[in-house]
Amino acid sequence: MFDRVRARFAPDAEGSLTVGLFVDGPNVFRDEFDVDLDDLRTAARDLGRVGVIRLYLDEHATPGLIQAAEARGFEVVVTSGDVDVKLAVDATALASEGTFDRLAIASRDTDFKPVLEYAGTVGVETVAIAPGSYGRSDALRNAADDAITLGT
Repeated sequence: MFDRVRARFAPDAEGSLTVGLFVDGPNVFRDEFDVDLDDLRTAARDLGRVGVIRLYLDEHATPGLIQAAEARGFEVVVTSGDVDVKLAVDATALASEGTFDRLAIASRDTDFKPVLEYAGTVGVETVAIAPGSYGRSDALRNAADDAITLGT
């Protein structure tokens, strides 16, 4: 299902660490990747108690994807602007507010490197989730405390 590259942090027996998962839909749900919403949810649950689970999409997203995500408990954020900017601002704001203990970003886009770096400065553990082995970003993996690759 997925491969953990660096497993430095693990939730305690009660799963008391709270996870915020932010999914860059346009970069993760591409034809060349075989990413499943359930795999993303499982990856988040393996990191701790899921507090925030959001899928960011652009205005071209299919109603089927939106419906499937909502049925699996994702909060779907559709924007007519840049998905990356909306996701980055939301993740940074919630990290600075202490909404979660771990921030997981599913993307292959290096634009999220500053978000992971900032979260680390405010004491939030970070995880980079790649949509596949050739969809990995070395910059995200190196900026994060932990890395997961889906589909392996």
